[in-house]
Amino acid sequence: MIEVDHLSKRYGPFTAVDDVSFRVESGQILGFLGPNGAGKTTTMRIITGYMPATSGKAIVAGYDVFEQPLEAKRRTGYLPETPPLYPDMTVREYLTFVAKIKGIRSHVKDRVGEVMKRTWVADMADRHCGKLSKGYKQRVGLAQAIIHNPDVLVLDEPTAGLDPKQIIETRQLIRELAGTHTIILSTHILPEVSQTCQRVVIINKGRVVAVDSPENLTSRLQGAATIYVQADGPAAEVQAALQNVPSVTRVTQSEPKGELASFEVDTEKGADVRRELASAVVSRGWGLLELRPMRMSLEDIFLSVITDESAEAPAAPAEGPDEEVAHA
Repeated sequence: MIEVDHLSKRYGPFTAVDDVSFRVESGQILGFLGPNGAGKTTTMRIITGYMPATSGKAIVAGYDVFEQPLEAKRRTGYLPETPPLYPDMTVREYLTFVAKIKGIRSHVKDRVGEVMKRTWVADMADRHCGKLSKGYKQRVGLAQAIIHNPDVLVLDEPTAGLDPKQIIETRQLIRELAGTHTIILSTHILPEVSQTCQRVVIINKGRVVAVDSPENLTSRLQGAATIYVQADGPAAEVQAALQNVPSVTRVTQSEPKGELASFEVDTEKGADVRRELASAVVSRGWGLLELRPMRMSLEDIFLSVITDESAEAPAAPAEGPDEEVAHA
């Protein structure tokens, strides 16, 4: 479990993290999102004990990061944006060294072999870390984060530099780690969050602006439901028939595709009119080719939250020089 309570970090007159609070339940994967200079990396560094906070509290696996730092760190695995590798060590030597300094005293060789296999770096076991590709460095960094089987994993851009196959494998590994590990995943790749995380924290200008599941954020921000309908029939007549269905508030025709008519049908919030829409098309002898709900993508949600927040608040100063550059 991770609990962040009213956490703030100031660099002189500038506030990088401003009264941030959120909670991650045991076994959950939480996605941590934010634009450039939002405060993500600063928050993660505080949680892992890499830097102190100006005020507030962070509890990791039941231990206060500031009052019981060694106990908290023993139960935390951290993959920073740049993996902390020693270039003159081979992968096997490096992971053996990390295992020992993280308190593994028995079966070290077996544990190193298991972790190398799990993160797909066993074929590079005898290669020096400095001669690895960026993708392999990233995977060795993930291996060192999980080698001591920590309760909590803090992963900063865990798929950066990986090829598409490696990204899929790493996402699968992260999903497998959930349940026995509590995970915070910081990333600028929004589909990664929707495919991996149960909850999302969106941070902007040092402040949390949204905390919820991706599904609940979609429902909350979208409001009225929108349904996409494609039919094989006269466009004007199909549009009129759809508009006459109870609880339909608006019907907008999409760009025609040959003889096919496509529409976006807005409905009242909470109304499920899919059966009625299908009947309105089929009962008139037209072909119903597609009928599906249209949902906001995570990109839409992210931009909506950030845009609304920016419109309400004055511009904040930039963060400290170490803050990461993220992309929406």
